[in-house]
Amino acid sequence: MSEEEPVAPPAPEEPAAPPASDEDAAVDREMARKTRRSFLVGGAAALAGAGAWAWLDTRRPDDGVQWPLRLALRANEQTWRDYSSENRLARAYAPDDVESPRENGDLGLEDDPDPDWKLTVDGIAGATEPLSLTLADVQALPKVEMITELKCIEGWSRILKWGGVRFRDFVAKYAPGQTDANSYVGLETPEREYYVGLDMASALHPQTLLCYEMNGEPLPSEHGAPLRLVIPVKYGIKNLKRIGRIAFSNARPPDYWAERGYDYYAGF
Repeated sequence: MSEEEPVAPPAPEEPAAPPASDEDAAVDREMARKTRRSFLVGGAAALAGAGAWAWLDTRRPDDGVQWPLRLALRANEQTWRDYSSENRLARAYAPDDVESPRENGDLGLEDDPDPDWKLTVDGIAGATEPLSLTLADVQALPKVEMITELKCIEGWSRILKWGGVRFRDFVAKYAPGQTDANSYVGLETPEREYYVGLDMASALHPQTLLCYEMNGEPLPSEHGAPLRLVIPVKYGIKNLKRIGRIAFSNARPPDYWAERGYDYYAGF
């Protein structure tokens, strides 16, 4: 009698999945409906965005950007101009907060400053010709020191100690009467490689300085010697280095970066 091979016990049966309830089926249908709707809405939004960009890209340029974008920048400027005042000051820091400067941007600074540097002041009401001032003429005004943060539009910043004269004191001495808040002032490097425009209210802000010292030392060449603008309520693009000319005007003066699509006001 032959031995029978052992028979393996049958595998246990997996329990059957419970039948889907009406509630689960309703949830599945709602999810499918929302997925289709989201896809359609997203596709429509993408098409609308592409169409809007194509339309915007063909609009007439205004100061380096399409006019709808320039309108938005000007609306932003008006908001900030209404909000700002001489009582709204940039934060002042303690001496222990002072940092080493960072060199950035060399337009108009390719060479050392002219040893015979003079500051030309134009557009003074009643003047028959521009003023020509020396650094000693500027330094004859009351000296002011402040420790503020220089903020670059690229995202970095430095806390620095500045020494110089208030722009409002400079105006009172050398351009009396040029204080209309609705007027403007333009500043240029000696060869006009770089230039900025400011509304007069910002120029006359109590923290706006014509500086000849940085961190307790004479201003170095790479940071704008012999004289630069420091205006802590605006981004670094407005803090012009190595001023060669200051011109007062009732019309908005040209601005290097505004002509390349940036915000003219550049405040925060």
